[in-house]
Amino acid sequence: MGAVDGGTRVVALDSLDARLIALLSEEPRIGVLECARRLRVARGTVQARLDKLVGRGVIRGFGPEIGPAALGYGVMAFVTLEIRQSRGHDPVAAHLETIPEVLEAHTITGSGDLLCRIVARSNADLQRVIDEVVAYDGILRAATIIALAEQIPYRTLPLVAAAAAPVPPGSASPGSAPPPPAPGAPPAPGASLPPGAPPAPGAPLP
Repeated sequence: MGAVDGGTRVVALDSLDARLIALLSEEPRIGVLECARRLRVARGTVQARLDKLVGRGVIRGFGPEIGPAALGYGVMAFVTLEIRQSRGHDPVAAHLETIPEVLEAHTITGSGDLLCRIVARSNADLQRVIDEVVAYDGILRAATIIALAEQIPYRTLPLVAAAAAPVPPGSASPGSAPPPPAPGAPPAPGASLPPGAPPAPGAPLP
């Protein structure tokens, strides 16, 4: 069982989890039996790993990955929205959900309140989409940045590989306490002795 980070239970992955996720990402239509054959593990092991990864939210779906440009939506933009605080975020999000060209929206920090990723068929069509977005009176203003080219597509496999990588011996996560000294080992330089503890052999007396 993993640790809890911000209300989300963090799942510890191993190399088999990472290989299974990579295989399903490359061939999403592959079956459990073929996964087991490729990974050289039992079918029940693959099914158990899949159940764990799906149940804990690591794998969120097996649906096709859609390319908006192939559907005719070749323009992508990021829109920062400033909203009327008295209305809150939820009504604005409900309005955005009614617009098909809004692919995702996130509450953010900074000068804006929401960041949206939207698509359109052309620059002129983008103006139509933006007008539809700001038509809701809970949105005060919008700032738009048009994406010119995709340098790195959305990806998660490198993150999966990093999460499944073994921790190097002797390394510790930031903020963790140092390991206790071995029994009988002298204290570190500058460390104070507990009350009543004898000095280490060869150490100068106080």
